[in-house]
Amino acid sequence: MSKKFTAVNWNTPENDYALLFWEQNIKQFWIDTEYIPSKDIDSWKRISPEIKEAYKKALGGLTLLDTLQSHTGMPKIIDHITCLQNKAVLSYMCMMEAIHAKSYSTIFSTVSSTAEINEIFSWVEENKHLQFKAATIDAFYRAIDKENPTDEEVYMAIAASVLLESFLFYSGFFLPLWLCGQGEMVASADIIKKIIADESIHGIFVGLIGQDIFKKLPNQAAVKERVIALLHHLYENELKYTEEVYTEVGLTADVKEYVRYNANKALMNLGFDAIFEVKQVNPIVLNGLNTETTQHDFFSKKSTNYEKSTEIVHLKNEDFEMDATVNI
Repeated sequence: MSKKFTAVNWNTPENDYALLFWEQNIKQFWIDTEYIPSKDIDSWKRISPEIKEAYKKALGGLTLLDTLQSHTGMPKIIDHITCLQNKAVLSYMCMMEAIHAKSYSTIFSTVSSTAEINEIFSWVEENKHLQFKAATIDAFYRAIDKENPTDEEVYMAIAASVLLESFLFYSGFFLPLWLCGQGEMVASADIIKKIIADESIHGIFVGLIGQDIFKKLPNQAAVKERVIALLHHLYENELKYTEEVYTEVGLTADVKEYVRYNANKALMNLGFDAIFEVKQVNPIVLNGLNTETTQHDFFSKKSTNYEKSTEIVHLKNEDFEMDATVNI
């Protein structure tokens, strides 16, 4: 045998951040069935048909991006990361991306009929702006689907992943947060908040890996220009996507501001300076992110609407038998 296989050794740190992110991911672990989006049925009845349509489209778009990340993005990147501890963290994140993609279906099953759900998924397949996002990012993933990609190709795939995680998701996240900030669709937003918490650390972690690779590139200025050009390319499409989803509900300007805010965050995750001027993110959206505005379950420590029991004790007949000798 010419090739020697190496076991991951967590007792010897390979960098100063892999274990930190492993532990943080474990602390944040969750699954969609721990939450009860059916609590939102009355809320769903109250909101306008236009908001409902935008909400379903937002979730449909998010499902597509998480599907791409779990099925293609993370697996391709993992193949070309040499640090075994980083590979382990990315593998965990890959699993969570699949949970995210399933979670939107959990919300859909509460608010939509099967026919409506199928209609939204057909819309996802036909929407040119969503397909542009997916195809643009996928091209960078496919570029490393070979035995020996260049360091620049690997870096650009990682940069595309960070742009997806830290930037492209957020036009979809806006509406659930906006509604939650006003006390609507709060239970479903609990799932969205968990996804956002995951995507936040995913973007930072993958960005750190990217920064390590970037430091070794001989043509850093040119590669940075490629990243900025890619961001602008995606940003122009994101503006059009935002207009299509949000114009009918009058939120286009606010969503575009939120998009620019998160574009800056994506750049900072890659170690670059922000390029967009951001005036103010809609305070209702920020309120939607605030877990302190809703009741917390002190037993689960999960979030506001965690209700699924992890231990079930069945009652027996004798549990209802009273001791006749007790004085009442």
